[in-house]
Amino acid sequence: MRILVQKFGGTSLSSNEARELVIGHIQRERQRQYGLVVVVSAMGRKGDPYATDTLLSLIRRHGDSLPPKEQDMLQACGEIISAALMCSLLRAANIPAIALTGGGAGIITDSQFGRARILEIRTEAVHKALKDGNVVIVTGFQGVTEAGEMTTLGRGGSDTSATALGAALHAERVDIYTDVNGILTADPRIVKDARPLPVISYAEIGNMARQGAKVIHPRAVEIAQQARIPLRVRSTFSEDEGTLVTDTFDAARAAVRDRHVTGVAHVSGVTQITVQAQDGHTDVQLQVFQAMARHQISVDFINVNPGGAVYTVFDHDADKAVSVLQEIGYSPKAVSSCAKISVIGGGMNGVPGIMARIVEALTEQGIPILQSADSNTTIWVLVSESYMASALQALHAKFSLHE
Repeated sequence: MRILVQKFGGTSLSSNEARELVIGHIQRERQRQYGLVVVVSAMGRKGDPYATDTLLSLIRRHGDSLPPKEQDMLQACGEIISAALMCSLLRAANIPAIALTGGGAGIITDSQFGRARILEIRTEAVHKALKDGNVVIVTGFQGVTEAGEMTTLGRGGSDTSATALGAALHAERVDIYTDVNGILTADPRIVKDARPLPVISYAEIGNMARQGAKVIHPRAVEIAQQARIPLRVRSTFSEDEGTLVTDTFDAARAAVRDRHVTGVAHVSGVTQITVQAQDGHTDVQLQVFQAMARHQISVDFINVNPGGAVYTVFDHDADKAVSVLQEIGYSPKAVSSCAKISVIGGGMNGVPGIMARIVEALTEQGIPILQSADSNTTIWVLVSESYMASALQALHAKFSLHE
C-alpha cells in the first residue's frame, strides 16, 4: 500500500470553511489510491476555545501548581477534540475513518512530560486500520509511556508526530499543511517580495526552522532526513503543491537555478552578553557556561577567545544571566533588544565573497554588525532589533532572492 501522511495545523482546522478544505485535500489523495494517515493539531491559536495555549491559561491563572504529568493530560485535549471532530466530518462525507490517540497509534515515548522524546512506534493498529480501508486520524503532539501515561512532545510536536509516523510506516511522503504557500525566502510580513521556494534541501529548511522560520519544527525535519522521506510544505487554502523538501531533487532540481543563498531568517528578542577574563584567570569560558547551565539559561551565538566570551540569551533571561555572572565575580556587558539574522544556503560552502556581500548590504544601510559566526550552510549576524527589518530587506535584495 502506498501510504501518505498528511498533517494539518491549528489554522487549517479553525473554522468550518477551513475544515471543508481539509476534507477536500483528503478526498483528492484518496482518489490517488493512497492509504492516508492524517495527523491533526489542536484547533486554532491562543484565544480560540480548544487551542493548547488557551487550555493552559485555564490553570496558569491559579499559578504553576499543576505537575507536568497532569499538564500533559490537559494539553492533549485539544488534539483529541480535533481528531474526533474530523472523524465525524469524514464519516458524514461517506469517507471511512477512525480516530486514534498518539498512544493508540503506537507512539511510545520516554517520561519527560511536556517534552517527551519518541522511543519507538508500534504500527500494528495503524496498519490494520489502513488495511480495513480507513483514513486514520491521529492526534499530533502526544504519545504514551510504557506505563500507559499520556505525554506531549513539546512545541511543534504535531510536525514531529507526522514525520515519525511517516518514517515508521515507510510512507511515500509527508505533507505538512499550514496557512502559507510553502517555504518562503523570508518572512513575508517583513520582506514584501519574499517568494515561495519550489524545492529546498533538508539541511536548508532545518537551518531556516532553527533560525526563526515557523513553518515546520526542526525536529520533524531531522526525522524526515534520517528516514529519507520527502516532505511537502503546502497551504490548506490552495491547491498549489508548495515546497518539496528533499535531498533527491531529480527533475525538480532542473527547474531551480543553482543558488548560493536560499533564504534569510531571523530571531528577535535576544541580548548579547560580553564577559572579559579577570587578571590571571584562564578559565573564564568554563566558569561562564557552567554558571549558565546550572541556572538553566539557554545560550546561543557563542564566540570565545582567550580573553573572554561573547554569547546571546533571550531577553527574558538577560537580567538573570547578568546577576549570575556578577555573583561569580564578573562584570558583564549586556546589549538587549538584538536580532539574530541568518543567511542560509546549501550552495555557499566554499564560495568566496558571501560574507563580503553581507557586510556590503548592511554597511550600505548603515547597520552595525555586533557579532558574526558561520557554518557550512549559514552565516549569522547580530544587529540591533531596531535594524532587523531593514537588514532582512537589504540581504534579501543583495542576493536577488525575489527573482
